[in-house]
Amino acid sequence: MTPAARLSAAIEVFADIEARRRPAAQALKDWGLAHRFAGSGDRAAIAGLVYDALRRKSSSCWIMDAQTPRAALIGMLARERGLDVEAIARLADGARFAPEPLSDDERARLAAINLDDAPEHIRGDYPDWLDPDFAATFGESRAEEGAALAARAPLDLRVNTLKASREQAADELGEYAPQPTRWSPVGLRIVVAPEAKSPAIHAEPAFMKGHVEIQDEGSQLAALLADAKPGEQVIDLCAGAGGKTLALAASMNNQGQLYATDNDKRRLAPIHDRLERAGARVAQVLTPRADKDTLGHLKRKADLVLIDAPCTGTGAWRRNPDAKWRVRPGALDERIKDQAETLDQAAALVKPGGRIAYITCSVLDAENGAQVRGFMQRHAGFSLVPPEDTIKPLGERAFLFRRAVLMSAEGVLMTPRRTDTDGFFFSMLRAG
Repeated sequence: MTPAARLSAAIEVFADIEARRRPAAQALKDWGLAHRFAGSGDRAAIAGLVYDALRRKSSSCWIMDAQTPRAALIGMLARERGLDVEAIARLADGARFAPEPLSDDERARLAAINLDDAPEHIRGDYPDWLDPDFAATFGESRAEEGAALAARAPLDLRVNTLKASREQAADELGEYAPQPTRWSPVGLRIVVAPEAKSPAIHAEPAFMKGHVEIQDEGSQLAALLADAKPGEQVIDLCAGAGGKTLALAASMNNQGQLYATDNDKRRLAPIHDRLERAGARVAQVLTPRADKDTLGHLKRKADLVLIDAPCTGTGAWRRNPDAKWRVRPGALDERIKDQAETLDQAAALVKPGGRIAYITCSVLDAENGAQVRGFMQRHAGFSLVPPEDTIKPLGERAFLFRRAVLMSAEGVLMTPRRTDTDGFFFSMLRAG
Protein backbone atom coordinates (compact mmCIF):
# COMPACT_ATOMS: atom_id res chain seq x y z
CA MET A 1 0.00 0.00 0.00
CA THR A 2 1.13 3.54 -0.67
CA PRO A 3 1.43 6.01 2.23
CA ALA A 4 -1.64 7.80 0.86
CA ALA A 5 -3.63 4.55 0.81
CA ARG A 6 -2.58 3.85 4.38
CA LEU A 7 -3.86 7.29 5.38
CA SER A 8 -7.21 6.59 3.70
CA ALA A 9 -7.45 3.27 5.52
CA ALA A 10 -6.64 4.95 8.84
CA ILE A 11 -9.45 7.48 8.27
CA GLU A 12 -11.81 4.58 7.56
CA VAL A 13 -10.82 2.72 10.73
CA PHE A 14 -11.05 5.89 12.82
CA ALA A 15 -14.58 6.48 11.50
CA ASP A 16 -15.54 2.95 12.55
CA ILE A 17 -14.16 3.51 16.06
CA GLU A 18 -16.07 6.77 16.41
CA ALA A 19 -19.36 5.47 14.99
CA ARG A 20 -19.46 2.25 16.99
CA ARG A 21 -17.57 3.38 20.11
CA ARG A 22 -15.43 0.29 20.04
CA PRO A 23 -11.83 -0.43 21.04
CA ALA A 24 -9.30 0.49 18.39
CA ALA A 25 -7.75 -2.99 18.44
CA GLN A 26 -11.06 -4.55 17.43
CA ALA A 27 -11.64 -2.07 14.62
CA LEU A 28 -8.11 -2.58 13.29
CA LYS A 29 -8.45 -6.35 13.44
CA ASP A 30 -11.74 -6.27 11.53
CA TRP A 31 -10.25 -3.97 8.90
CA GLY A 32 -7.31 -6.33 8.44
CA LEU A 33 -9.61 -9.34 8.02
CA ALA A 34 -11.64 -7.48 5.39
CA HIS A 35 -8.51 -6.31 3.54
CA ARG A 36 -6.25 -9.32 3.46
CA PHE A 37 -4.08 -7.84 0.73
CA ALA A 38 -2.59 -5.50 3.34
CA GLY A 39 0.73 -6.80 4.60
CA SER A 40 1.97 -6.73 8.16
CA GLY A 41 3.92 -3.54 7.49
CA ASP A 42 0.79 -1.88 6.11
CA ARG A 43 -1.27 -2.93 9.12
CA ALA A 44 1.38 -1.67 11.54
CA ALA A 45 1.57 1.69 9.76
CA ILE A 46 -2.22 2.06 9.71
CA ALA A 47 -2.43 1.19 13.39
CA GLY A 48 0.25 3.77 14.14
CA LEU A 49 -1.74 6.45 12.32
CA VAL A 50 -4.97 5.52 14.09
CA TYR A 51 -3.43 5.44 17.56
CA ASP A 52 -1.60 8.72 17.02
CA ALA A 53 -4.85 10.33 15.86
CA LEU A 54 -6.58 9.05 19.00
CA ARG A 55 -3.75 10.47 21.12
CA ARG A 56 -4.17 13.93 19.63
CA LYS A 57 -7.84 13.89 18.69
CA SER A 58 -8.91 17.04 20.56
CA SER A 59 -6.01 19.23 19.48
CA SER A 60 -6.02 17.93 15.91
CA CYS A 61 -9.72 18.63 15.47
CA TRP A 62 -9.27 22.04 17.10
CA ILE A 63 -6.55 22.86 14.57
CA MET A 64 -8.78 21.79 11.67
CA ASP A 65 -11.97 23.27 13.19
CA ALA A 66 -13.85 20.05 12.42
CA GLN A 67 -14.93 17.02 14.42
CA THR A 68 -14.41 14.43 11.69
CA PRO A 69 -12.11 11.43 11.22
CA ARG A 70 -10.43 13.23 8.33
CA ALA A 71 -9.74 16.27 10.51
CA ALA A 72 -8.37 14.07 13.30
CA LEU A 73 -5.95 12.27 10.95
CA ILE A 74 -4.82 15.26 8.92
CA GLY A 75 -4.43 17.46 11.98
CA MET A 76 -2.44 14.71 13.69
CA LEU A 77 0.04 14.55 10.82
CA ALA A 78 0.99 18.14 11.60
CA ARG A 79 0.52 18.04 15.38
CA GLU A 80 2.13 14.67 16.18
CA ARG A 81 4.17 13.69 13.13
CA GLY A 82 5.46 17.18 12.34
CA LEU A 83 4.62 17.11 8.63
CA ASP A 84 4.35 20.45 6.81
CA VAL A 85 1.47 21.46 4.56
CA GLU A 86 3.07 20.25 1.34
CA ALA A 87 3.99 16.88 2.80
CA ILE A 88 0.40 16.38 3.93
CA ALA A 89 -0.87 17.57 0.54
CA ARG A 90 1.19 14.88 -1.17
CA LEU A 91 -0.61 12.26 0.91
CA ALA A 92 -4.06 13.80 0.41
CA ASP A 93 -4.00 14.56 -3.31
CA GLY A 94 -7.15 12.82 -4.52
CA ALA A 95 -5.26 10.16 -6.47
CA ARG A 96 -6.44 6.54 -6.51
CA PHE A 97 -6.84 5.24 -2.92
CA ALA A 98 -5.72 8.61 -1.51
CA PRO A 99 -7.87 11.00 0.54
CA GLU A 100 -9.47 13.95 -1.21
CA PRO A 101 -7.16 16.92 -1.84
CA LEU A 102 -6.72 19.51 0.89
CA SER A 103 -9.12 22.41 0.68
CA ASP A 104 -7.88 25.98 0.87
CA ASP A 105 -9.25 26.22 4.40
CA GLU A 106 -7.43 23.04 5.45
CA ARG A 107 -4.19 24.35 3.98
CA ALA A 108 -4.58 27.62 5.83
CA ARG A 109 -5.24 25.90 9.14
CA LEU A 110 -2.32 23.54 8.78
CA ALA A 111 -0.04 26.46 7.96
CA ALA A 112 -1.12 28.46 11.01
CA ILE A 113 -1.17 25.94 13.87
CA ASN A 114 -1.59 27.73 17.17
CA LEU A 115 -3.00 26.21 20.34
CA ASP A 116 -2.26 29.19 22.58
CA ASP A 117 -5.94 30.12 22.86
CA ALA A 118 -7.20 26.55 23.13
CA PRO A 119 -8.81 25.37 26.40
CA GLU A 120 -6.65 23.29 28.74
CA HIS A 121 -8.35 20.02 27.81
CA ILE A 122 -7.72 20.67 24.11
CA ARG A 123 -4.02 21.38 24.61
CA GLY A 124 -3.81 18.37 26.90
CA ASP A 125 -5.91 16.09 24.67
CA TYR A 126 -8.13 14.71 27.41
CA PRO A 127 -11.96 14.65 27.77
CA ASP A 128 -13.40 18.03 28.81
CA TRP A 129 -15.44 16.52 31.65
CA LEU A 130 -12.21 15.46 33.35
CA ASP A 131 -10.77 18.98 33.41
CA PRO A 132 -11.81 19.64 37.04
CA ASP A 133 -10.12 16.38 38.09
CA PHE A 134 -6.96 17.22 36.17
CA ALA A 135 -6.98 20.71 37.69
CA ALA A 136 -7.29 19.21 41.19
CA THR A 137 -4.20 17.04 40.59
CA PHE A 138 -2.01 19.21 38.39
CA GLY A 139 -3.29 22.76 38.65
CA GLU A 140 -1.87 25.09 35.99
CA SER A 141 0.29 22.36 34.47
CA ARG A 142 -2.62 20.07 33.58
CA ALA A 143 -2.40 20.70 29.83
CA GLU A 144 1.28 19.76 29.81
CA GLU A 145 0.59 16.65 31.90
CA GLY A 146 -2.25 15.65 29.61
CA ALA A 147 -0.11 16.17 26.52
CA ALA A 148 2.56 13.89 28.01
CA LEU A 149 -0.12 11.26 28.69
CA ALA A 150 -1.00 11.49 25.00
CA ALA A 151 2.54 10.81 23.78
CA ARG A 152 3.76 7.48 22.50
CA ALA A 153 5.03 5.05 25.11
CA PRO A 154 8.26 3.08 24.85
CA LEU A 155 8.35 -0.67 25.37
CA ASP A 156 9.54 -1.47 28.88
CA LEU A 157 10.66 -4.87 30.13
CA ARG A 158 11.21 -6.11 33.67
CA VAL A 159 14.13 -8.46 34.09
CA ASN A 160 13.20 -11.50 36.16
CA THR A 161 16.02 -11.63 38.69
CA LEU A 162 15.02 -15.15 39.68
CA LYS A 163 16.53 -16.27 36.38
CA ALA A 164 18.69 -13.55 34.83
CA SER A 165 20.58 -10.32 35.41
CA ARG A 166 19.78 -7.09 33.60
CA GLU A 167 23.07 -7.31 31.70
CA GLN A 168 22.32 -10.87 30.56
CA ALA A 169 18.81 -9.97 29.39
CA ALA A 170 20.08 -6.88 27.55
CA ASP A 171 22.62 -9.02 25.74
CA GLU A 172 19.98 -11.58 24.75
CA LEU A 173 17.83 -8.79 23.28
CA GLY A 174 20.72 -6.91 21.72
CA GLU A 175 19.12 -6.55 18.28
CA TYR A 176 16.54 -4.18 19.83
CA ALA A 177 19.19 -2.00 21.50
CA PRO A 178 17.53 -2.06 24.95
CA GLN A 179 18.70 0.55 27.44
CA PRO A 180 18.57 0.42 31.25
CA THR A 181 15.55 2.23 32.63
CA ARG A 182 16.17 5.44 34.55
CA TRP A 183 14.59 4.50 37.86
CA SER A 184 13.93 0.77 38.01
CA PRO A 185 17.06 -1.29 38.70
CA VAL A 186 15.51 -4.27 36.91
CA GLY A 187 14.12 -2.51 33.83
CA LEU A 188 15.05 -2.33 30.15
CA ARG A 189 13.58 0.08 27.63
CA ILE A 190 13.12 -0.32 23.88
CA VAL A 191 12.09 2.73 21.83
CA VAL A 192 9.88 1.88 18.84
CA ALA A 193 9.67 4.24 15.84
CA PRO A 194 6.16 5.47 14.84
CA GLU A 195 6.06 3.48 11.59
CA ALA A 196 7.73 0.37 12.98
CA LYS A 197 6.14 -2.86 14.10
CA SER A 198 6.35 -3.61 17.79
CA PRO A 199 9.12 -6.10 18.57
CA ALA A 200 7.87 -9.67 18.87
CA ILE A 201 9.15 -9.99 22.42
CA HIS A 202 6.87 -12.97 23.12
CA ALA A 203 8.76 -14.93 20.48
CA GLU A 204 12.19 -14.13 21.89
CA PRO A 205 14.08 -16.89 23.74
CA ALA A 206 14.70 -14.44 26.60
CA PHE A 207 10.95 -14.12 27.08
CA MET A 208 10.13 -17.80 26.61
CA LYS A 209 12.81 -18.74 29.16
CA GLY A 210 11.27 -16.34 31.67
CA HIS A 211 14.15 -13.89 31.71
CA VAL A 212 11.97 -10.85 30.93
CA GLU A 213 8.36 -9.73 31.20
CA ILE A 214 6.68 -6.80 29.48
CA GLN A 215 5.93 -4.24 32.20
CA ASP A 216 6.00 -0.44 32.22
CA GLU A 217 8.71 1.07 34.39
CA GLY A 218 6.08 2.78 36.55
CA SER A 219 4.44 -0.55 37.27
CA GLN A 220 7.84 -2.04 38.11
CA LEU A 221 8.49 0.80 40.54
CA ALA A 222 5.12 0.40 42.23
CA ALA A 223 5.94 -3.25 42.90
CA LEU A 224 9.42 -2.35 44.15
CA LEU A 225 8.07 0.31 46.52
CA ALA A 226 5.79 -2.33 48.07
CA ASP A 227 9.09 -3.71 49.43
CA ALA A 228 8.05 -7.35 49.74
CA LYS A 229 10.78 -9.16 51.66
CA PRO A 230 11.97 -12.78 51.61
CA GLY A 231 10.15 -14.87 54.19
CA GLU A 232 7.04 -12.67 54.37
CA GLN A 233 3.42 -13.65 53.82
CA VAL A 234 2.18 -11.50 50.95
CA ILE A 235 -1.22 -11.26 49.26
CA ASP A 236 -1.68 -9.80 45.78
CA LEU A 237 -5.36 -9.01 46.11
CA CYS A 238 -6.07 -7.85 42.53
CA ALA A 239 -3.55 -10.03 40.76
CA GLY A 240 -5.23 -10.20 37.37
CA ALA A 241 -2.83 -11.66 34.82
CA GLY A 242 -0.03 -11.57 37.37
CA GLY A 243 2.34 -8.80 36.34
CA LYS A 244 2.95 -7.53 39.86
CA THR A 245 2.71 -11.05 41.33
CA LEU A 246 5.79 -11.97 39.31
CA ALA A 247 7.60 -8.83 40.45
CA LEU A 248 6.74 -9.58 44.09
CA ALA A 249 8.05 -13.14 43.75
CA ALA A 250 11.36 -11.77 42.50
CA SER A 251 11.55 -9.24 45.35
CA MET A 252 10.94 -12.10 47.79
CA ASN A 253 13.63 -14.19 46.09
CA ASN A 254 11.18 -17.11 46.11
CA GLN A 255 11.20 -17.21 49.91
CA GLY A 256 8.06 -16.96 52.03
CA GLN A 257 4.50 -17.30 50.80
CA LEU A 258 2.82 -15.26 48.10
CA TYR A 259 -0.90 -15.60 47.44
CA ALA A 260 -2.35 -14.28 44.19
CA THR A 261 -6.08 -13.84 43.82
CA ASP A 262 -8.68 -11.69 42.06
CA ASN A 263 -12.43 -11.32 42.40
CA ASP A 264 -12.80 -12.26 38.70
CA LYS A 265 -11.39 -15.72 37.98
CA ARG A 266 -11.30 -14.95 34.25
CA ARG A 267 -8.61 -12.33 34.80
CA LEU A 268 -6.48 -14.94 36.58
CA ALA A 269 -6.41 -17.32 33.61
CA PRO A 270 -2.99 -16.28 32.21
CA ILE A 271 -1.22 -16.21 35.57
CA HIS A 272 -0.53 -19.94 35.83
CA ASP A 273 1.63 -20.14 32.69
CA ARG A 274 3.37 -16.90 33.58
CA LEU A 275 4.30 -18.14 37.05
CA GLU A 276 5.68 -21.37 35.64
CA ARG A 277 7.72 -19.60 32.97
CA ALA A 278 9.14 -17.17 35.55
CA GLY A 279 10.00 -19.91 38.03
CA ALA A 280 7.99 -18.14 40.74
CA ARG A 281 7.65 -21.10 43.05
CA VAL A 282 6.72 -18.94 46.03
CA ALA A 283 3.34 -18.03 44.54
CA GLN A 284 0.06 -19.83 45.10
CA VAL A 285 -3.02 -18.87 43.08
CA LEU A 286 -6.28 -18.70 45.02
CA THR A 287 -9.14 -18.86 42.54
CA PRO A 288 -12.31 -17.26 43.99
CA ARG A 289 -15.36 -19.44 44.62
CA ALA A 290 -18.91 -18.31 45.24
CA ASP A 291 -19.43 -20.91 47.99
CA LYS A 292 -16.19 -20.31 49.91
CA ASP A 293 -14.29 -17.51 51.58
CA THR A 294 -11.08 -17.91 49.61
CA LEU A 295 -9.03 -15.73 51.93
CA GLY A 296 -10.67 -16.63 55.26
CA HIS A 297 -7.67 -18.56 56.51
CA LEU A 298 -5.40 -15.54 55.94
CA LYS A 299 -7.20 -12.96 58.07
CA ARG A 300 -4.80 -10.97 60.27
CA LYS A 301 -1.84 -12.98 58.96
CA ALA A 302 -0.41 -11.00 56.04
CA ASP A 303 2.76 -8.95 56.30
CA LEU A 304 1.84 -7.19 53.10
CA VAL A 305 -1.33 -6.88 51.03
CA LEU A 306 -0.80 -5.35 47.61
CA ILE A 307 -3.79 -3.74 45.90
CA ASP A 308 -3.28 -3.03 42.21
CA ALA A 309 -6.69 -1.42 42.25
CA PRO A 310 -9.20 -1.49 39.40
CA CYS A 311 -9.30 2.07 38.09
CA THR A 312 -10.07 4.29 35.11
CA GLY A 313 -6.59 3.73 33.70
CA THR A 314 -5.98 7.43 33.07
CA GLY A 315 -2.30 6.88 33.80
CA ALA A 316 -2.02 4.32 30.98
CA TRP A 317 -3.44 6.48 28.19
CA ARG A 318 -0.10 6.38 26.39
CA ARG A 319 -0.71 2.69 25.77
CA ASN A 320 -4.50 2.81 25.43
CA PRO A 321 -5.30 6.16 23.77
CA ASP A 322 -8.76 5.04 22.70
CA ALA A 323 -9.73 4.28 26.30
CA LYS A 324 -9.67 7.94 27.33
CA TRP A 325 -12.45 8.77 24.87
CA ARG A 326 -14.62 5.88 26.05
CA VAL A 327 -14.40 6.49 29.82
CA ARG A 328 -17.51 8.08 31.33
CA PRO A 329 -18.36 9.56 34.75
CA GLY A 330 -20.41 6.48 35.62
CA ALA A 331 -17.35 4.28 35.14
CA LEU A 332 -15.34 6.49 37.50
CA ASP A 333 -18.05 6.23 40.16
CA GLU A 334 -18.06 2.45 39.84
CA ARG A 335 -14.29 2.22 40.13
CA ILE A 336 -14.29 4.41 43.25
CA LYS A 337 -16.79 2.07 44.88
CA ASP A 338 -14.72 -1.00 43.96
CA GLN A 339 -11.53 0.56 45.30
CA ALA A 340 -13.07 1.38 48.69
CA GLU A 341 -14.43 -2.17 49.02
CA THR A 342 -11.03 -3.67 48.14
CA LEU A 343 -9.23 -1.48 50.67
CA ASP A 344 -11.69 -2.54 53.36
CA GLN A 345 -11.11 -6.18 52.41
CA ALA A 346 -7.37 -5.71 52.73
CA ALA A 347 -7.74 -4.17 56.20
CA ALA A 348 -9.04 -7.51 57.49
CA LEU A 349 -6.07 -9.43 56.09
CA VAL A 350 -3.02 -7.61 57.48
CA LYS A 351 -1.58 -8.52 60.85
CA PRO A 352 -0.59 -5.88 63.42
CA GLY A 353 2.36 -4.01 61.93
CA GLY A 354 1.48 -5.29 58.46
CA ARG A 355 1.25 -3.05 55.40
CA ILE A 356 -1.22 -2.31 52.64
CA ALA A 357 0.35 -1.10 49.41
CA TYR A 358 -2.34 0.76 47.45
CA ILE A 359 -1.59 1.26 43.75
CA THR A 360 -3.54 2.67 40.82
CA CYS A 361 -2.64 3.47 37.23
CA SER A 362 -4.68 6.67 37.58
CA VAL A 363 -3.80 10.34 37.96
CA LEU A 364 -7.18 11.29 39.45
CA ASP A 365 -7.28 12.26 43.12
CA ALA A 366 -10.72 10.66 43.47
CA GLU A 367 -9.04 7.27 42.92
CA ASN A 368 -5.82 8.09 44.74
CA GLY A 369 -5.48 10.49 47.64
CA ALA A 370 -9.22 10.67 48.29
CA GLN A 371 -9.39 6.88 48.59
CA VAL A 372 -6.56 6.87 51.11
CA ARG A 373 -8.19 9.65 53.12
CA GLY A 374 -11.49 7.80 53.10
CA PHE A 375 -9.82 4.59 54.24
CA MET A 376 -8.10 6.36 57.13
CA GLN A 377 -11.44 7.75 58.28
CA ARG A 378 -13.02 4.29 58.22
CA HIS A 379 -10.07 2.48 59.85
CA ALA A 380 -8.65 4.38 62.80
CA GLY A 381 -6.17 1.61 63.59
CA PHE A 382 -4.10 2.31 60.48
CA SER A 383 -1.42 4.92 59.97
CA LEU A 384 -0.02 6.39 56.78
CA VAL A 385 3.61 5.62 56.01
CA PRO A 386 5.20 8.97 55.05
CA PRO A 387 5.50 9.02 51.24
CA GLU A 388 9.15 10.06 51.44
CA ASP A 389 9.80 6.85 53.39
CA THR A 390 8.04 4.65 50.82
CA ILE A 391 10.61 5.49 48.14
CA LYS A 392 13.61 4.30 50.19
CA PRO A 393 13.69 0.89 48.42
CA LEU A 394 15.03 2.77 45.37
CA GLY A 395 18.30 3.34 47.22
CA GLU A 396 20.54 5.92 45.60
CA ARG A 397 17.87 6.70 43.02
CA ALA A 398 15.44 7.83 45.72
CA PHE A 399 16.81 11.37 45.98
CA LEU A 400 16.25 12.27 42.33
CA PHE A 401 13.03 10.29 42.21
CA ARG A 402 11.71 12.36 45.11
CA ARG A 403 12.36 15.52 43.12
CA ALA A 404 10.70 14.15 40.00
CA VAL A 405 7.40 12.75 41.33
CA LEU A 406 4.34 14.64 42.51
CA MET A 407 4.26 13.90 46.23
CA SER A 408 1.17 14.49 48.36
CA ALA A 409 0.37 13.78 51.99
CA GLU A 410 -1.13 10.43 50.92
CA GLY A 411 1.36 9.12 48.41
CA VAL A 412 3.55 9.38 45.33
CA LEU A 413 2.32 10.05 41.81
CA MET A 414 4.43 9.19 38.77
CA THR A 415 3.50 10.64 35.38
CA PRO A 416 4.98 10.56 31.87
CA ARG A 417 5.93 14.24 32.15
CA ARG A 418 7.64 13.88 35.51
CA THR A 419 9.17 10.40 35.49
CA ASP A 420 8.84 9.24 31.86
CA THR A 421 6.70 6.34 33.03
CA ASP A 422 3.00 5.64 32.88
CA GLY A 423 0.94 7.41 35.50
CA PHE A 424 1.03 5.42 38.76
CA PHE A 425 -0.02 6.32 42.29
CA PHE A 426 1.50 4.54 45.29
CA SER A 427 0.55 4.75 48.96
CA MET A 428 1.49 2.64 51.96
CA LEU A 429 -0.71 2.09 55.03
CA ARG A 430 0.38 0.32 58.20
CA ALA A 431 -1.82 -1.59 60.64
CA GLY A 432 -1.51 -0.62 64.30
